[in-house]
Amino acid sequence: MRSVGRIEDQAYIGNMRTGAHVDRDGAITMLSPERFDAPAVFARLLGTEEHGLWRIGPAADGAAPVADRRRYLPGSLVLESTWITRDGTVQLVDVMPTTGEAPHVVRIVRGISGRVTMRSLLRARPGYGRHVPAVRTEGHRASVDLEPGRLWFDTTAPTQAADGDLLSEFQVSEGETVSLTLTWSPDADVPPPLPDATGLLKETVDFWREWLGQSTYAGPNRDAVERSLITLKALTYAPTGAIVAAATTSLPEEIGGIRNWDYRYCWLRDSAFVVETFLSCGFVDEARAWIDWLRIAIGGHPERLQVMYGVAGERDLSEILLDWLPGHAGSAPVRAGNAAAKQLQVDVYGEVISALYEAQLRDPSLAPAVGPLVTDLAACLEDLWWRTDEGIWEVRGARRHFVHSKVMAWVAYDRAVKLIDAGHAQGPAERWRALREDIHAEVCARGYDEQRGSFTQSYGSAELDAALLQMVGTGFLPPTDKRVVGTIEAVQRDLSIRGGFVLRYHTRGAVPGRDGLPGDEGAFLICSGWLISALARIGRVDEAEILLDGLLGTRNDLGLMSEEWDPHQQQQLGNFPQGFSHLTVILAVLAVHAARSGQVLVRTGAGQ
Repeated sequence: MRSVGRIEDQAYIGNMRTGAHVDRDGAITMLSPERFDAPAVFARLLGTEEHGLWRIGPAADGAAPVADRRRYLPGSLVLESTWITRDGTVQLVDVMPTTGEAPHVVRIVRGISGRVTMRSLLRARPGYGRHVPAVRTEGHRASVDLEPGRLWFDTTAPTQAADGDLLSEFQVSEGETVSLTLTWSPDADVPPPLPDATGLLKETVDFWREWLGQSTYAGPNRDAVERSLITLKALTYAPTGAIVAAATTSLPEEIGGIRNWDYRYCWLRDSAFVVETFLSCGFVDEARAWIDWLRIAIGGHPERLQVMYGVAGERDLSEILLDWLPGHAGSAPVRAGNAAAKQLQVDVYGEVISALYEAQLRDPSLAPAVGPLVTDLAACLEDLWWRTDEGIWEVRGARRHFVHSKVMAWVAYDRAVKLIDAGHAQGPAERWRALREDIHAEVCARGYDEQRGSFTQSYGSAELDAALLQMVGTGFLPPTDKRVVGTIEAVQRDLSIRGGFVLRYHTRGAVPGRDGLPGDEGAFLICSGWLISALARIGRVDEAEILLDGLLGTRNDLGLMSEEWDPHQQQQLGNFPQGFSHLTVILAVLAVHAARSGQVLVRTGAGQ
């Protein structure tokens, strides 16, 4: 029995409602069939095989063999794994169709040469691996009882049910195919139609390629940009337009540590960054859908804004421990829900308003929706910007006056004033213009350390924070300002580790750090992207390109990235795939390409 390996051993398939993680041995190790944040029916990724999986691969007496090679079909999220055995060669194609009402996982086994015996073990364990369900077989269709709904398993391969498992064994020869599909239905009493596996595969490949064809980027590292675009699209929740931060919960930021969080929700900050990234590559529909979701989530009460929501706008994301799961690589606790939803994170207002502003620039028809949202949020921010908060990293220690939060408050009023001046919104432009000046003056006076020649993490602190690198592209100060250049250099000196990767801030091992948590973590990949973009903007393009090569080198064999990178153990850490990491690849590539091409790549703030 093969144990789960490293995080980067996982592949990912999805249907823009939920997704599945597929290990190198052909096992689906994580799947919540209903939607991203629903309880998983396969949870091996966070535990053991007894917590649920669905493996298909060559039959073996010992450990399940890993695929000899794997890839995504070009321009798609369709996974192809290949085993080369002494009996022949066989491929497994995994896809979650983007069409149709019922959520499917379609797995098609193809014989390439010889004759190979294959085995499918479907072990559904509802409730994150906690329950053994009732299973039934009738002809070529089997079912698994869930609460709610039912899973329907369809295949022509002989299938037996035993102890809550469904076991199928069959042979494939050259040119033969065998399809196995899993369909979730919310109505346990109404069987879904039999799926057409071949048709669903073709429709899904066509969907991804047609969607990707909208991309306007055609420069260097195009393959990396397109893989990241597809991954970000797969993290959207199509029924509402929400965008989740990542597709997993509780993958560790430190192996054996406690920094394990549930990222299957829509952070306003993360989703705003993703929207701006989509816009930078010519995708506007995703911005429209996100704005529609945002209006529903806010629900006419901007004063009750949360930093994150469920994909349908749910506000209650209470955090619980799934204490029957040992965690990935023994990293406990495993959590569902996220208590940070109730935090105050002042920067969110600036990031959301910036995304709304950029969307309106790309599509002026959005002005009637964008204008009221921006002015409502800016009005609420008047009573918040001056307060201490938990900041972008949602610390679980004491609140502080985070400099990044204040800079993003400045961004909020800068963009709001510009919208009003352009006639796209109505609001107190002169008051907000004055407030913008006040925030700017305060940050420069209280957030800048003359001795270090750098802005600092918070007022009165000598510590640094990689989030300060975002200042470079906001227009808060010109990129060539000595305070900006000094901050970039200070972050690079103080927070860079092996390979040039960047920590978000310093932790303190077993002693709780200023974030209120014990333990350490890897280098946050979005921070490396921010550094690359910052260096490109100030003209250090050669250096930026070297670091970009390192960032691209953290991707797994399929081009997927988790949240963090451990350069010492050369492995990924944190939830996977991670929206932050994929958007930063795109923006870093664009920044370096723009610098090499002599383009001006500055966000729309004019600076002072």
